[in-house]
Amino acid sequence: MIVKVTSSAILGIDSWPIDVEVDISRGLPQFFTVGLPDVSVKESKDRIKAAIQNSGYTFPATRVTVNLAPADIKKEGTGFDLPIAVGILAAQGLIRQDRLSDYLFTGELSLDGSVKGVYGALPSAIQAAKAGMKGIVLPRGNAAEGSMVEGIEAIAVDYLHEAVDFLNGTRQIPPLEIDIARLFSRAVDYPFDFSEVTGQTQAKRALEVAAAGGHNILMIGPPGSGKTMLAQRLLTILPALSFEEAIETTKVHSVAGLLGRKDPVLAMRPFRAPHHSISDAGMVGGGRVPRPGEISLAHNGVLFLDELPEFKRNVLEVLRQPLEGGSITVSRSSASATFPARFMLVAAMNPCPCGYFTDSRRQCRCTPHQIRQYRAKISGPLLDRIDIHIEVPSVRYRELAGRDGGESSETIRDRVDGARDIQKERFRGAVRCNAGMSNRQIKRWCALDEESRRLIEMAVDRLGLSARAYTRILKVARTIADLDGEDEIRHPHVSEAIQYRTLDRDAI
Repeated sequence: MIVKVTSSAILGIDSWPIDVEVDISRGLPQFFTVGLPDVSVKESKDRIKAAIQNSGYTFPATRVTVNLAPADIKKEGTGFDLPIAVGILAAQGLIRQDRLSDYLFTGELSLDGSVKGVYGALPSAIQAAKAGMKGIVLPRGNAAEGSMVEGIEAIAVDYLHEAVDFLNGTRQIPPLEIDIARLFSRAVDYPFDFSEVTGQTQAKRALEVAAAGGHNILMIGPPGSGKTMLAQRLLTILPALSFEEAIETTKVHSVAGLLGRKDPVLAMRPFRAPHHSISDAGMVGGGRVPRPGEISLAHNGVLFLDELPEFKRNVLEVLRQPLEGGSITVSRSSASATFPARFMLVAAMNPCPCGYFTDSRRQCRCTPHQIRQYRAKISGPLLDRIDIHIEVPSVRYRELAGRDGGESSETIRDRVDGARDIQKERFRGAVRCNAGMSNRQIKRWCALDEESRRLIEMAVDRLGLSARAYTRILKVARTIADLDGEDEIRHPHVSEAIQYRTLDRDAI
């Protein structure tokens, strides 16, 4: 007898429908799994057999064949345990088949029949909704993810026999429901605030401009000047995540297995700060079956690279394409997956190896050759892709002793939200913010008057800026004008944008 159960396979951050076909036929007791399964799927036969027997059911003493279709998609992970077990029991007549087509099944089985959590439950639930199914049967540890998808029921089970009883109609399991609005409201309570930062007026202004336009930013300053402190507080002035952005970001973390029961949705923008010893695969993603890296885990959020010159050269260079395209394709022999990677890059570095080249109170011990060699670790093409370069000087005692740290994050965020609203109306979904403007959009929205044109021409000639750096200046000037509520880019906006390029390659 042949029975078909629906499950899903995760590729990238998306889910693909998989038909789990189970056939029980005459022959010697054997268990075959076909359809391009990986090692973890092939090993599932021993877990499934023990789970079925320890749940009080009989495992067939005949030939069992499981086909995972379509066969050209790589099947990986332990999420096929539950659908295979359900298929075997249904083929024996122990489960009614009239409800099997209404639900998608995913979950790992323990030897005692309990159902354990798996990766990628949210993409699986989205796939169930796309297929027009009634719901998804999944582990309780993943039920909150499944309940995020409208239009389907998230049926949480702890044991295999609960899923059997539910399908047979002898047990009622109410779908899990969560209050999404409550989750979003709870997430806005940030542990940091910009009012805690004393001094650094210019650096805080640069971060406000970066947040308003989604621009990448590099902070250069001596140790202890507050670069890390400023970077951590950038999240507090960024616009709140929309529901669509939250779902997209949560899918990445779901596939990576980083979601917990208490946080089924990422309602706060992610902040990733990998150590400088990270490999290129850890940064962009990789593995035998591709998994998301740090740049994808920072999608719709902030990627903070502290001590930028200490990162390996090849790790920094792999950032160039994602910074432009907003996505990364990881190709391996077994599969190729594309992950989103639209993030704000925030980097920090010392001005020299000893750290005190720009410090007026401490003497630098580095030679000019050492300083050039240190800064040469960051390539010109990568610097071109960072819109704003800002110096963060050491803070004087008078500022440290002052009680007033300046404006709060809420006040700054109101201005940022206002600038983002202008951009949303301007682009109407074509791009999200000024940093993503194409050349055609730059020509349309970044027109300059004669005075501004002469100023930027002088800057390009004297600083030796590249064409990419020139477009970065225009984008930043557009953002500054948006913060001021101006329709046209004026001379002060261009002047401020140019000062954020004084640390460009040829100016160092």
